[in-house]
Amino acid sequence: MNTMDTKQPLDSDDEEQTYYERSIQPKADQWKKISGDVIRALGLKMKILMTVIFGGLLIGSVILLSFSHNFNDQLLDATSNDQLLAATINGSRKSETPHDKLIGGLLTADFDEPSCVSRYYQSSLYSKPSPYKPSEYLVSKLRSYEKLHKRCGPGTEAYKEATKNLGHDDDNYANKSVGECKYAVWVAVYGLGNRILTLASVFLYALLTERVVLVDQSKDISDLFCEPFPGTSWLLPNDFPLVKQFDGYGRGDSHCYGTMLNNHAISANSTPRHIYLDILHDSRDEDKMFFCPKDQTMIDKVPWLVFKTNVYFVPSLWFSPTFRPELMKLFPQKEAVFHNLARYLFHPTNQVWGMVTRYYKAHLARADERLGIQIRVFADDAGYFQHVMDQILSCTQREKLLPQVVAQEESKVNASTNQKLKAVLVTSLYPEYADRLKSMFWERPSSTGEIIEVYQPSGERVQQTDKKIHDQKALAEMYLLSLTDNIVTSARSTFGYVAHSLGGLKPWLLYQPKDLTVPDPPCIRSTSVDPCHLTPPSHGCDADWGTYSGNVVPFVRECEDREHDGIKLFDEL
Repeated sequence: MNTMDTKQPLDSDDEEQTYYERSIQPKADQWKKISGDVIRALGLKMKILMTVIFGGLLIGSVILLSFSHNFNDQLLDATSNDQLLAATINGSRKSETPHDKLIGGLLTADFDEPSCVSRYYQSSLYSKPSPYKPSEYLVSKLRSYEKLHKRCGPGTEAYKEATKNLGHDDDNYANKSVGECKYAVWVAVYGLGNRILTLASVFLYALLTERVVLVDQSKDISDLFCEPFPGTSWLLPNDFPLVKQFDGYGRGDSHCYGTMLNNHAISANSTPRHIYLDILHDSRDEDKMFFCPKDQTMIDKVPWLVFKTNVYFVPSLWFSPTFRPELMKLFPQKEAVFHNLARYLFHPTNQVWGMVTRYYKAHLARADERLGIQIRVFADDAGYFQHVMDQILSCTQREKLLPQVVAQEESKVNASTNQKLKAVLVTSLYPEYADRLKSMFWERPSSTGEIIEVYQPSGERVQQTDKKIHDQKALAEMYLLSLTDNIVTSARSTFGYVAHSLGGLKPWLLYQPKDLTVPDPPCIRSTSVDPCHLTPPSHGCDADWGTYSGNVVPFVRECEDREHDGIKLFDEL
């Protein structure tokens, strides 16, 4: 038997292997090939999918990062819409114009912006660029003052040393333990307009005499304004030794400067521990000697000065030959003293600034032109008076600030014409004046075709000084008025003085009516933006004694709205 031809019987395992090799294995190989193809195809798709996902995440991250930056920019530097709004207000659509948030160096960059948004970007977002630039000398002086305040302010060793024995009766106190620092303490009296003007005055005096200004915080000052000096506080501590004496200070007090002069209680050789300065609208001549050089020589030695004042006394500081050269270097544009001091010192809190921005955007932003009218009625039974309304209309229409109204058939302007929108912002304790204007321009068309919209933020009828929300509304209204293009204000009103000076605006001043009749002319355009020093010293000092104070120096002259009862600073001679 040929063994090569003999076929061996297959066992079951061999049979299964042979069957597998013949039928199953080729199919498995085929599936492996198919699976490999599928995996390769899926792998390619997965790579594409992963690339898409990764790319999407990357793009999303960029978008989120961009959004984050934009959000921060909105928080700190105002939104792009607000920038466009600001450009529109400034008479230009060029929103790329860089914003000078430090106002030519007037402000320091050392503050946290969100804590007081009015300080930097927001405070000038809605107003035109001011023509009154701070001098380099003023900027340098302010930086030096900030260092002084940080060295001598509340909580420092210098402050502790200066107050250590302040409550003790010691004739030689001033020569014993005053330390290196001297102070000017401002006590809040009278209304908000008076307080703002007087605080600026006391600060300028402190700047001239290298004193540290400290502010009485018993009222609502911290609810109205942010801290102006970096790294320190201008608020007088509540445990200041003389705080309890503030209410009692008056002309009869032995520490009152005018009384000390009358009693010969102060001289170059006898320096008191502190003096009270009474610079009010009805102060005595002795108290007004404060502005004279010889008196300043004695006062300069006193470590603590406590001011009670309700008048803007800056113009009278120019009488001093000692102060005048320094003042001229600080303020080459003399009429802009308060304007620049206010832009440095006064920054509304976020709550107050929120009132300003919300109202502005809601009512004033769309207007082509904005007119402010501030109405203060000085009368025992103040309220709505027809002669005051007539005076307002006479002034605004005579000066072409508001148009006349005409009968409907006389209107020459087609309704489809692109008409100019003028917003009129009225501030008054009494709503009737705004209501009268509103009705007049609603019921009849204007002679020019302008659309006139009239707004009044509040009308509380009674002045409520020291009531927090009332003072906050009043401050917001001052700032809203300062953001108008033209402004009409009442004579003798410190509220109006603050508003137009904040905005660097030369106002139309409404003369104070007499005998319930409209003055003729009803108003006058001021040639200066600075406020008026009401009831100033009636004469000069030393060689100028007997000379009317409005004639002592050529750029300090009589206020347009007061007759021999007020002086102010002018650039135009």
